Amino acid sequence: MRRGDYIVYVDESGDHNLVDFDPQYPRFVLAFCIVKIEHYVDHVVPFVQRLKFEFFGHDMVVLHEREIRQRARPFDNLMNEAIRTKFMTRIDELFNSSRIDIVASVIRKPEFRERRGAQLNPYEVALEFGLERVFLQLQKRGQVGRKTFVVFEGRGRTEDRDLELAFRRILDTTTMRGMAQTLEFLCVDKKTNSSGLQIADLVARPIGIHDLRPSQSNHAWDVIEPKIVRGPNNRVRGYGLKIYP
Repeated sequence: MRRGDYIVYVDESGDHNLVDFDPQYPRFVLAFCIVKIEHYVDHVVPFVQRLKFEFFGHDMVVLHEREIRQRARPFDNLMNEAIRTKFMTRIDELFNSSRIDIVASVIRKPEFRERRGAQLNPYEVALEFGLERVFLQLQKRGQVGRKTFVVFEGRGRTEDRDLELAFRRILDTTTMRGMAQTLEFLCVDKKTNSSGLQIADLVARPIGIHDLRPSQSNHAWDVIEPKIVRGPNNRVRGYGLKIYP
């Protein structure tokens, strides 16, 4: 099988617990970032590396949205407002200059539980939509039948095994011709310093916050939203963004 020209990075925001979830953030978001490998190697990775050296003096830092937002170590230098402003400007530049397409699933937990019960795993529902929409984008780009890795961050041996089973179950039952021959599962250690996974991490929560509080100022959403896959009439909902229910 020929290898594809693209790679997909996936990360989540929130957990998929439907029983005891945070009432301040009753959302689960699964975000998929699609990027052409050539562009990723030539532009995205060098940009992320330069950013790390610029602000931290080394490239061992892993960009995590939560730690950046809370200014927790190693991002405690962002306590300085001038440094924080410059850092966030560079993050904006990373997204604005990178050709990344985003697909995301948002699960509204209370409504999901009421409609579907607490036994159905919202992760699998979010995953199925995401994989289908990713495949449609690859199909448009002539990638059907060309192996394209979908990269997830590991969460533990049991969770990773369950995730792979869910992934393969979706591919085994899909009605989309060529999807099973195109998408390939890859789960990597949480400590892996992957620029793609870090970008997916930066994407997921702002999407959830926008759905939760759409009238609230959300600069990260404003930067991310143009990257979300669109359908006819420039529509995002139902194309690059699935909100359930």
